[in-house]
Amino acid sequence: MSQAEEKISPMAAKHAKPSLSHSQVSEMMKRLFRLTPSEIRSLPSYDDQNFYVAPVEGGEYVLKIMNAEDSKNLALIEVQTYAMSFLHKNGLPAQTAMPTTSGQLMSLEELDCGNGCQKYLVRLLTYLPGTTISKAPVTPQLLYETGKTAARMDQILQEMEHPHLSLLQREKFIWSLSNVILLEAYVHLYDGDPLQEVVKSVIHQYKTSVVPKRSSFRQCINHGDFNDLNVLVQPDESDGYRICGILDFGDMNSGYYIHELAITIMYMMIEHPNPIEVGGPVIAGWESVLPLTEVEKECLYVLVLSRFCQSLILARYSVTLQPENKEYLMISSRKGCHIFRQLWELGKEQVEKVWFQSAAQFSDRK
Repeated sequence: MSQAEEKISPMAAKHAKPSLSHSQVSEMMKRLFRLTPSEIRSLPSYDDQNFYVAPVEGGEYVLKIMNAEDSKNLALIEVQTYAMSFLHKNGLPAQTAMPTTSGQLMSLEELDCGNGCQKYLVRLLTYLPGTTISKAPVTPQLLYETGKTAARMDQILQEMEHPHLSLLQREKFIWSLSNVILLEAYVHLYDGDPLQEVVKSVIHQYKTSVVPKRSSFRQCINHGDFNDLNVLVQPDESDGYRICGILDFGDMNSGYYIHELAITIMYMMIEHPNPIEVGGPVIAGWESVLPLTEVEKECLYVLVLSRFCQSLILARYSVTLQPENKEYLMISSRKGCHIFRQLWELGKEQVEKVWFQSAAQFSDRK
């Protein structure tokens, strides 16, 4: 998920997504990178356009064409691109950007995708083989590794220095867990849906039980979208899976460690046969790197519910802008609605009991 809510207007957002043809991609690869594609195939994306490209010269790449609105944020994307490289240098499996023939890591291209000429930011990223964690058997051990990786990632990002780091503040960025209250402007999208009352209740709990405690949270830089489609895995030697890729840094923002954990738990629930059991091993993995404070533990349940609210509401909003992309936009929402309701009905005390007892047991076995 990208900066969907930093659009100028709904109409601008509606026509911001690029739609290049394969011939345009081929021309761009030759002109910008002196590479001749032997294979090009489209990859799914929320509001950008991604292509897998295998050139005759060798190697495998992802050509990423940013949507026209986000392409205006050159300095922000520069920070995101640098962060990927910084994680890669520090031992985490993130993509890195390939330089153009002029030595730049990105190029602003003026293209006509059927809505008149617009400028789109283009990057060629290394291709990471693997399958999304959404398609792998999500064992407790893999969930533990996911929590551990998320914590290590935020720990490393906190050490990063860059002249434009302040741009990650993103005060009105609606995907930030600091900005859950901004969802109130979109609650009407659930008019007539019984889930609307649950959404309103969660936002109220966020206001009353999370916001007053936020000053006690430990600050960091969040990846912000550590979801089941942005984490790649490969089979390991012990018949399990290991994490081999972290994708999509478009939602990076200045936040708090507990936000990343809440986001990770929420998305790892989506494909799990028993979603409530996800929290324990993810928390255990996280705490093997960054033990939680009592205040962070106290707010985790509401923050997980709050991320569900963001995902469900903003997917519904995005469908109004891109009805033709409904299938991809609603991936998390279909199962998410059921899990969200289940979490809410079980209640904070019961869910926390499952999560923290399981986390303690998992840690004891390590």
